[in-house]
Amino acid sequence: MTTSPEHYVQEKAAGSGSSFYYAFLFLPPERRAAITAFYAFCREVDDVVDETSDAGVAATKLAWWRTEVQRAFSGEPTHPVMKALMPHVTLYQITPAHLLAVIEGCEMDLQQSRYLDYPGLKRYCHLVAGIVGEVAARIFGQTEAATTAYAHQMGLAFQLTNIIRDVGDDARRGRIYLPIDELKQFDVKAHEILNRGYSERFTALMKFQAERAHQAYDQALALLPAADARAQKPGLMMANIYRTLLREIEAAEFQVLHQRISLTPVRKLWIAMKTNWRGR
Repeated sequence: MTTSPEHYVQEKAAGSGSSFYYAFLFLPPERRAAITAFYAFCREVDDVVDETSDAGVAATKLAWWRTEVQRAFSGEPTHPVMKALMPHVTLYQITPAHLLAVIEGCEMDLQQSRYLDYPGLKRYCHLVAGIVGEVAARIFGQTEAATTAYAHQMGLAFQLTNIIRDVGDDARRGRIYLPIDELKQFDVKAHEILNRGYSERFTALMKFQAERAHQAYDQALALLPAADARAQKPGLMMANIYRTLLREIEAAEFQVLHQRISLTPVRKLWIAMKTNWRGR
């Protein structure tokens, strides 16, 4: 039985269990179809890196996706995700450059597993989260140019939260996103993280990371133009879900090396509904 591209992306988005999915539920059908297809594209390329153990094979798959993006924009998409996305690209001003940037961010995961400093990490976050935020803001209904800066900053906040949550999982894949100079600053050795070794030094390092994430949320909210606050409500729902998660991790004293702390689906939905009523 063949499934339609729309059904394929719906399954991909819902199956990920992501916080993003709960924010999409409140969108009108046209916008929901567009963001679901775009999110499914992001998941597809991200999964290439996470689910392919051979870096050479993963690089080949990402190269295929680069070609597929070019093919799709010249009118010949072959993958269900691109078939579902292409009807929306003109209306929401989604360009090949947006999609290729997301692929480039995933390629960084194949090329490096450590970051020397925060500026280096920010470049990665820009590609895998800032660009995603920019496209999402357009789909949600951006009218002000300044909303792009808000979207990039919010994407950074989300990615910093992900990095904190996934320290243990990422270490098991051989990746440590926490900047090397900050590990040194707090005297935390890479092998301690890889071996799930907790310490007061590790907790201090993670408090530092969490504080920076909170600052990113505050800066993002300050950048959002009032005229676009209503349209960008799905982004604000995600912000409230992610920030609640960050506070849960803080309350658990950063016990993230041996487990993945998460919110239940019911709690995510409740936060999304509350944000929908309150408006932020």
